[in-house]
Amino acid sequence: MSVALRQVKANGVELNVALAGEGPAVLLLHGFPHTWQLWTHVLDGLAGRYRVIAPDLRGCGASARTAGGYDAGTLAADAEALLDALGETSAAVVGIDAGTPPAFLLAMRRPDLVRRLVVMESLVGRLPGAEEFLAHGAPWWFGFHAESGLAESGHAKPGLAKPGLAESVLTGHEDRYIDWFLDAGTLGRGVDPAVRDAFVHAYTGTEALRCAFSYYRALPESSRQIQDAVRTARLTVPTMAIGAHPVGSALEQQLRPVTDHLIGHVIENCGHIIPLHRPDRLLGLLEPFLAPAGSRGQLQHHGRRQ
Repeated sequence: MSVALRQVKANGVELNVALAGEGPAVLLLHGFPHTWQLWTHVLDGLAGRYRVIAPDLRGCGASARTAGGYDAGTLAADAEALLDALGETSAAVVGIDAGTPPAFLLAMRRPDLVRRLVVMESLVGRLPGAEEFLAHGAPWWFGFHAESGLAESGHAKPGLAKPGLAESVLTGHEDRYIDWFLDAGTLGRGVDPAVRDAFVHAYTGTEALRCAFSYYRALPESSRQIQDAVRTARLTVPTMAIGAHPVGSALEQQLRPVTDHLIGHVIENCGHIIPLHRPDRLLGLLEPFLAPAGSRGQLQHHGRRQ
């Protein structure tokens, strides 16, 4: 299946977008340290039935590097504006890692736009349900990435966002750092060299790292936005939560009290980067769930482990 790359202006930001296939829209939102190439091994399986829309999120890959806007609410607005710019009035939305909170908020805000929601390997703010996962604290890199460090030192050039501690330490060593996440996220299997090289290229340089780590620095604001959303409304969109290692069922447990129609799955022997580690198992879950309502094979049960 051929993939076309386009630059699309959405919510005032130039986004690099991979497009494949025709049919009902499916929007794919990646996390860290990924680009649209995260979906390499599931694109063909989806593009036979759907119009697949896989952007580089703001600040990532070939999308514009902005000074701000890395909170989940702004990212949800980016996604909404992207669908509008592409002429889509309805889409299934699939998010993983940092792509999950904006996917969730988009579905909360625009249930008329999001026909199905799939979220994977992330938490949604500080909603109850993830206590066991967080029993020993958040993963170590959350604090490292969020640390502003040199941001108050005045070393940045005027007019540019100031670098934080993580990018100041990691610049020049990006390949080793990215490789650690790719190996850990596939339980040691690693990813295709071409995909790995694309990720390393995307996150090389102080400014590329600054944008990536801005997602972590915006987590308190994202959490407030999520808390505000569930305070006044429920998630009414049919939703599937997929876990692997390490998040497991924590996301499902967070969503169940606030979601009307929820299916939960945990893929066993699968690392965090599900679309690259176990793409066939992921497609086996996505295909029936994304199928039009009433079609044969639509999933109706809860909590199956793969």
